[in-house]
Amino acid sequence: MKKIPTGAWIVVADGGGARLLRNVGSGLVVSLEQVEVIEPKDLANEGPAGRQPPERSSAEIDEATFAKQLARRLNAAALKNEFAHLVLAADPQTLGQIRPLLHEETSKRMVEELNKTLFHAPLADIERALKPTW
Repeated sequence: MKKIPTGAWIVVADGGGARLLRNVGSGLVVSLEQVEVIEPKDLANEGPAGRQPPERSSAEIDEATFAKQLARRLNAAALKNEFAHLVLAADPQTLGQIRPLLHEETSKRMVEELNKTLFHAPLADIERALKPTW
């Protein structure tokens, strides 16, 4: 894990929601505050990005649709310069769905990607998972 800059956005997500956190620590200390909970909206009317295999369940389609919504939210924030650094922590499925939807500007700001399911974890557990390991 790299050093997480002060003010960096940490997005902890799974297929059903995301938590937007901000690092208020300094130096090597990661201290998080929760800024927002991002929930899926209007899943039935929006649908996922790209083509989906016909054997996907409605729950899988809803998760893919939320991944698209989250990517759109992050892209809009990056283009408005709302954050300079981003850490994205999500389960493998969600990461795989979000990654190709991220705008180049969003990807440039990504300092770390964490393949872990931490959406329901307490802040202390997320902070431990983000500590530098060098």
